[in-house]
Amino acid sequence: MKVHADSFTFRTTGKRTYEVTAHVERIVQASGAQTGQATVFVRHTSASLIIMENADPSARTDLHGFFNRLVPENEPWFVHTCEGPDDMPSHIRMVLTGCSLAIPILRGQLALGTWQGIFLFEHRDAPHTREIAVSVVGA
Repeated sequence: MKVHADSFTFRTTGKRTYEVTAHVERIVQASGAQTGQATVFVRHTSASLIIMENADPSARTDLHGFFNRLVPENEPWFVHTCEGPDDMPSHIRMVLTGCSLAIPILRGQLALGTWQGIFLFEHRDAPHTREIAVSVVGA
């Protein structure tokens, strides 16, 4: 078994999803693993990682709208608002979607389905630089 770890940063321009599949694939390729697992982890509490449809952007548009309705900003009962109206909603959205993914590696490739991509889900309105760590365990 081999273990390989690396990370990359990704600059967001505000609240939406950003495909990072190619960044993760490069780390998997560098690992040399033919079979195993890649764990992908975002090191922030106001952004998350998801596997989502990557062929039709309207699926992500609908996802963004759903989360805006599910966890609205400016709720009067939010206490944690020191960084603005998107502060607490961004943390709730991260908890609902998660900060890590485990993806099998088969024949040296991420075992994603035909229409699946790995996305960084930015929950803050302002641009941020996000760090994503990737750990590959395999043979």
